[in-house]
Amino acid sequence: MSQSGYIGRFAPSPSGSLHFGSLVAALGSYLQAKSKQGKWLVRIEDIDPPREVDGASEDILATLSAYGLHHDDRVIYQSQQSTHYEQALKAFKQQQLSYNCDCTRKIIKQQGGLYLGYCRERALSAEDNALRINVAKLAQPITHFYDLLQGEVTLNKQQADEDFIIKRKDGLYAYNLAVVIDDINQGVTEIVRGADLLPTTGKQICLYQLLGQKTPSYIHLPLVVTEPGLKLSKQNHALAIDKQNPIPTLLKALAFLGHEVPALVNKGSCESILNWAVKNWCLTKVPKQTEIQLLSP
Repeated sequence: MSQSGYIGRFAPSPSGSLHFGSLVAALGSYLQAKSKQGKWLVRIEDIDPPREVDGASEDILATLSAYGLHHDDRVIYQSQQSTHYEQALKAFKQQQLSYNCDCTRKIIKQQGGLYLGYCRERALSAEDNALRINVAKLAQPITHFYDLLQGEVTLNKQQADEDFIIKRKDGLYAYNLAVVIDDINQGVTEIVRGADLLPTTGKQICLYQLLGQKTPSYIHLPLVVTEPGLKLSKQNHALAIDKQNPIPTLLKALAFLGHEVPALVNKGSCESILNWAVKNWCLTKVPKQTEIQLLSP
């Protein structure tokens, strides 16, 4: 635990190099943690091998270092946390909070695109089947939550009622399960990330409640988009940020987050710029939009 009790984190997936949108998320989480005299952790979310790129983890860590974003404590890799995930799955099973499901995406699509609980009472075996959490076990579904930047967030009621997957049919752990278990184990007190993850937050709060754990606070930063609704991402072939000349991109990311660096400071090193940014970080300066179009990523 940090001296202030605050623990934040940046948790990229190794599906490619860091792009400008990744830098915005990393920078926002770093500045929020450091402005609170807290710890900033880095976790590599490598639980989906088909999407991962060889060498991406090392490249991500090297890029963060080049931008002066130095993490506290050792880097955690999700691929090494399966024991913790299995413990959670065992607890869910013992409390009858989960069940196996053989519904395919095609079947769910034919039913309108939302899973309607068809397998809830079928008592299927675990072999070759996905595992779903039984949301109906909650006193009430998570239909809203408070975000420190976006304010009161209302979630889709039908999606909130949906029994979501926590372990896939192919044996891979679902993102919502892994991220919650890791954040609990690392003592994360506040989650700062992109607004594209707003819809999944209700599912994660659901897991915190079923596990009897305190829910962290949330800050969802505006998403970098190239056009309305199209986020800058590795899947959309976003360019990797420059490790050799990081200062221009770092200043651009700070400006994106509503913090213009004075001329006397912006000619310094990444470290001097970040020192200024930590001292002057103010969440109320960050735009409250869920996305902002970047004309020249």
